[in-house]
Amino acid sequence: MPTYDDRLAALQGAGRLPSVSAAVALGGDPAWRGCLSVLPDAEPDVDSAYRIGSITKTLTAVLVLQLRDEGALSLDDAVGRFVPETGYRDATLRDLLAHTAGLQSEPVGPWWERVDGGDVGALLAANDGSGRVATAGEYYHYSNLGYALLGEVVARLRGQSWWAAVRERLLVPLGMGATSYHPPAAHAPGRSVDHFAHTLTAEPHTDTGAMAPAGQLWSTVEDLLRWADFLATGHPDVLAPATLAEMAEPAPRADAYGLGLRLLDVGGRTMVGHTGSMPGFQASLFVDRSTRDAVVALTNATTGLQPERVPGVLLGEVAPPDARRWQPSPRPVPGEVAELLGLWFWGNTAFAFEWTGGEVVARDLRTAEPHERFVRDRSGEGFTGSEGYHRGERLVVHREPGTGGAVRYLECATFVYTRTPYDPRVPVPGGHPA
Repeated sequence: MPTYDDRLAALQGAGRLPSVSAAVALGGDPAWRGCLSVLPDAEPDVDSAYRIGSITKTLTAVLVLQLRDEGALSLDDAVGRFVPETGYRDATLRDLLAHTAGLQSEPVGPWWERVDGGDVGALLAANDGSGRVATAGEYYHYSNLGYALLGEVVARLRGQSWWAAVRERLLVPLGMGATSYHPPAAHAPGRSVDHFAHTLTAEPHTDTGAMAPAGQLWSTVEDLLRWADFLATGHPDVLAPATLAEMAEPAPRADAYGLGLRLLDVGGRTMVGHTGSMPGFQASLFVDRSTRDAVVALTNATTGLQPERVPGVLLGEVAPPDARRWQPSPRPVPGEVAELLGLWFWGNTAFAFEWTGGEVVARDLRTAEPHERFVRDRSGEGFTGSEGYHRGERLVVHREPGTGGAVRYLECATFVYTRTPYDPRVPVPGGHPA
């Protein structure tokens, strides 16, 4: 039986994650936490903060439900009652919470996750309602913009910033002192992984401004386990269990989403919570409200975690992926390697040639499985198969005419790889299709 550490390592290898921190609670009690890092220039640990992306939305939703329980609003109120400047005045708070208001997914303007955000006035002025994609209640359509509007409702009714309300009304009573608006000193740096070279690129840590209620926050796995257990049990100074149960009910036309909470089937049981992503980060938080079993995972990779799979893997409901531990490639990538990377075709079949672990790996794009592996010759001037059908055979690099010409095609034991299917300039065995 794989241990928690084994499962975490499998997630790291399958996702090419520079670092990943995770924690599990069973019956509401912390059962395990761990961190795996392969970063060459930083060493996050299990106490480091990561950006949590759209898990932030669950906090915004709780603030809205607090106001409802206090009698300050009804979920059937139109958002225009509180934010009359918005172009979506008729959207109800309930539909905004459930992503069924028909709003577009993103606000007008630059990609909000990658630039410092402006103020609420600018956001409202730029989004006049013309971007709507559906009528209210027509179907589920995830909207970051909708949660920015909900955050502004909270700010206006509380007479303070959205972040001040989060801190005073959620984090303080729940003892979540490691959750913050900006990255603390001990934080994992955001990174993306080059698909072919497997090198790391720094990603921005933006202040998203008016869009903050949709995805701004940073946190740790320990703090998020507290939040997960709160979603299961409630807290007398934050929100009642009955209201949390209401939030966890599937909304009409949004079977996998409630009021600010995602619903996930994990081994036949329903877990609630949210996934999250921001440039350089992904996150997963889910809890079984009936058993208080919970899972949190945070990584500093733009893609690769597959957050919906994390609860099943860490709780042992599904088998962990079969993957080697992944290491990023050092920079710079050798020139004779770099020119082989990218998309190649064997006939019509596409392969991604990648550089990882000191090998060139030809990955079948239909299955994502490694098809062949090639290592550099001792001379450093060629490549030989180390695993797969062409083990022990040379990969021959054919260049354009002239000294130092660009690579035209690759050949290994009569198998020809071209940059486009059946490149007419290349002598493909059997000719070319008509």
